Amino acid sequence: MPRLLLIVLLLIGVSAIPFLIWGEGIEATLSQKGAAGFMREFGDWAWLAGLGLIASDIALPVPATAVMAALGIVYGPLFGGAVSAGGSMLAGLVGYGICRLIGPRTAERLAGAAGFAEARVLFDRWGGWLVAGSRWLPVLPETISFLAGLTAMPFRRYLAALACGAIPLGFVFAAAGHFGADNVPLTLAISAVAPLAPWLALRPFLTRRSRPS
Repeated sequence: MPRLLLIVLLLIGVSAIPFLIWGEGIEATLSQKGAAGFMREFGDWAWLAGLGLIASDIALPVPATAVMAALGIVYGPLFGGAVSAGGSMLAGLVGYGICRLIGPRTAERLAGAAGFAEARVLFDRWGGWLVAGSRWLPVLPETISFLAGLTAMPFRRYLAALACGAIPLGFVFAAAGHFGADNVPLTLAISAVAPLAPWLALRPFLTRRSRPS
């Protein structure tokens, strides 16, 4: 367990380092209104710029929720929400994919057989909840995506959990930006709670079908 904990802390540290180095400057540039202005400079391709900004949150300290709100300002709650959700899903898939390529064998060597077995049990039991429920948080979603890939969480289950978290997040923040809602705690609370119901509904089917893999 100590080696597994060390790996988790290392992943959190790797995700947090860019925030410590560049976070303040990037957040100042990509505030809600700043992000909207930045994307408008791309004209018809503003949506692609927004998608790229959100997806780059996997490695850079991009304030993804501010960009999502800006997409709501530029495109409205529906298309802006769809682009925001797509960006969040893309970030999660990139992190999962990279660590899945690295492979469980590498993770087992790093964590030890016992630590790796505990991690797999954790993600088999709680991985979907962690993925779905963490998208609104800073730093932690990247770490969870990395761990999901390293523990070989079944892709179909990961994708469903990711969608349950990313889709409500994208639409909630795009709607908040479009309608000028400035109650950040309420927006975050909705983003935290909204994924739980769809994942609760999907989980029994995905768990049953994923066990053989």
